[in-house]
Amino acid sequence: MLTEVTHAKRLAALRAELARLDIDGLLVPRSDEYLGEYVPPSAERLAWLTGFTGSAGMAIVLAERAAVFTDGRYTTQVASQTDPALWERLHIIEQPAQEWLAEHAAGRSIGYDPWLHAQAAVERLAASGVRLVPLAANPLDAVWHDRPAAPRTQAMPQPAEFAGQGSAEKRAELAAALRQAGEDTAVLADPHSLAWLLNIRGADLEYTPLALGFALLHSNATVDLFMEPSKVPEATRAHLGNAVVVHPPVGLPTILAGLAGQAVRLDPESTPAWFAATLREAGATLRPGEDPCRLPRACKNPVEQAGARAAHRRDAVAMARFLAWFTAEAPRGGVTEMSAADRLLAFRREVPMFRAESFPAISGAGENGAIVHYRATEATNRAVRVNECYLVDSGGQYTDGTTDITRTLWTGPGTPPADLVERYTRVLRGHVALATLRFPQGVAGPHIDAVARAPLWEAGLDYDHGTGHGIGSFLSVHEGPVSISRAARPIPVRAGMILSDEPGYYQPGAYGIRIENLLLARPAAEQPGQVKPFLEFETLTLVPYERRLIGVALLTPAERAWVDAYHARVLAEVGEKVEPAVRDWLAEACAPL
Repeated sequence: MLTEVTHAKRLAALRAELARLDIDGLLVPRSDEYLGEYVPPSAERLAWLTGFTGSAGMAIVLAERAAVFTDGRYTTQVASQTDPALWERLHIIEQPAQEWLAEHAAGRSIGYDPWLHAQAAVERLAASGVRLVPLAANPLDAVWHDRPAAPRTQAMPQPAEFAGQGSAEKRAELAAALRQAGEDTAVLADPHSLAWLLNIRGADLEYTPLALGFALLHSNATVDLFMEPSKVPEATRAHLGNAVVVHPPVGLPTILAGLAGQAVRLDPESTPAWFAATLREAGATLRPGEDPCRLPRACKNPVEQAGARAAHRRDAVAMARFLAWFTAEAPRGGVTEMSAADRLLAFRREVPMFRAESFPAISGAGENGAIVHYRATEATNRAVRVNECYLVDSGGQYTDGTTDITRTLWTGPGTPPADLVERYTRVLRGHVALATLRFPQGVAGPHIDAVARAPLWEAGLDYDHGTGHGIGSFLSVHEGPVSISRAARPIPVRAGMILSDEPGYYQPGAYGIRIENLLLARPAAEQPGQVKPFLEFETLTLVPYERRLIGVALLTPAERAWVDAYHARVLAEVGEKVEPAVRDWLAEACAPL
C-alpha cells in the first residue's frame, strides 16, 4: 500500500521537473490520448500522482499549492484517497478548475499535454487568464520511472451476426454525409468510433472491448487506420478490406500534413488538442462538428437491439443465482464486499458469451454503499453485516451486448428501519416513473431527469449524480451523446438508444440506495388524437427488486401494478433458465406485492 510519503515524493519530483522546464504549473487530467473514461495502467497518471483512483477528475499542480477536482460521484472517495496536506479537494461543478486557475495562477504559464486534453477543454481553461503552454513531452512521464508499457492486444472482427450492419455500408453512409456537408475528411479520435465503424473489438482496456487507435474517414469512404501493425492480424486485415489502410501511429503527422487545403471535421469535445494544432499547421480548414459515428452508434439497429435483449436474459440468470445465494448467506455472516463481488463474477463467468465485467463491480455494505463509485479493496473491504443495506452495481460484457444493473439489498433477517424503507420506496417510485414515461420525439435527457427525482424532491431529498447514461453494444458501459442529467447537453433521445434508469439516495456514513435497469427507447403506440410521434421505454433488465425494502402502502396503485407485472415477466423469462432451488427463490422474490 502506498503511503502519504510516497505521494509527497512524487509531487516534489514533478515540481522539480516543472522548475527545470521553467513553467509555473501543470494540468494532470485522468484521461489518456483517447480521452476515454477507462484508461490502461500506462495512463493512470492522476492516480499515480495523487492516489485518487476514480474514473473522472483532474489535478492542477503549482509550485506552492495543488488541487484535485472531481464530481459528486467521487467526493467521498477523493477525500479518503488523497492527502489533505498535499491537495485541495474540490468539486469540479461547484468549484470549477478555471475559477481556481483564475484565482491562483492568473498570468502564469501552465503546461499541458496536448494529447490529453480536448480542444474545447483547453479553450475553456484558457479563459481563466493563465498562459497555457502545450508541451512536446509530458513532465509527469519524465518522473514516472516504473510506468507500465502501453497495451498491445489484437483487434478482432465483430461478426455481422452481432454488428447487424457491415462496415462498408456504414462507411458509405457516413462518407455521403461528409460530402453533403462539404467536408473531405473526419478525424476519428475515439476508439469507440473505430470499433463501431470498422466492426472490430479488442482487449486493450480491462472493461471496454477496444483496440486503441485513431482513424481518418474520407469522403470517398476509405479509412486511414493508425494502429500498431502487430495489433492487426491477417484475419482482421481481410475483414477490414482494401478500403482501410493500416498505418503505424508514428505516421499520423505525415498523413495529416497531406490534408493541406482540405476541409476536415474535428469534434472539439472529444479530440485531443494536438490534432487541431497539427492540422492548422498543415494548412487544413477545420470544421468543428460532432464525431460522425457517435449518434449512429448510439441508435442500435434491430440486430443490436435483439442482442441486448438476449444478453440481458442471460445476465439475469447470473443475477438470480447471485441474489439467491446472497439472500441465504448474508444473514449467516462470513460474506465480505469482495467475496460477494467475486461470487457474482463467478456466476457471470458461467453464462454463455460472457467476455468480461463491463466495469469494476461496486460492492458496498452499510456506509460504503453511500460512496457512489465505491470499489472495495484489501484496505477497505469489510464484512457484510446482518440487518444492514448492501448495494451492488455491476455489469457484463457479452459478445452481443453490454449490461449494467444495480440492486440495493437488505441482509436480514430483521425488519429494516422505517426511514430506510421510505427512502428506498421513493427511489423505486422515481425509477418506475422514468421506466413508464411516454414523451414526444425531440425531448432530451435533461428534460426528463426530474421525472426520476420528483418522489425524492417531495421529501427534500436528492442525489448528486445523473439519472441515466447511454450503453454501448458490446462497447462502453457509458456511451454518449445522450445522458439523463440536468447537467447534460440537450440532445434528443432517439429510438434505438439504450439508457440507464438509476435514481438513488445516499446517507453518508450509513447506507446507499440505488436501483438501476437499462431501458431501450422505442416508438410508442399512437394514441387517439395524438399530434406528434412519441417514444417510450422497453425495460431490458430482468432482476427482482428488494421486496423487504418496498413500502407497499407508499406506492400508488399504478406503481404497484407495474412492479407486479415486471416481477411476473422476470419469473416467466428467467425462471425456466435456472435450477430448481434458484427458481423457488425467484418465485418468492417475484410474488405479487
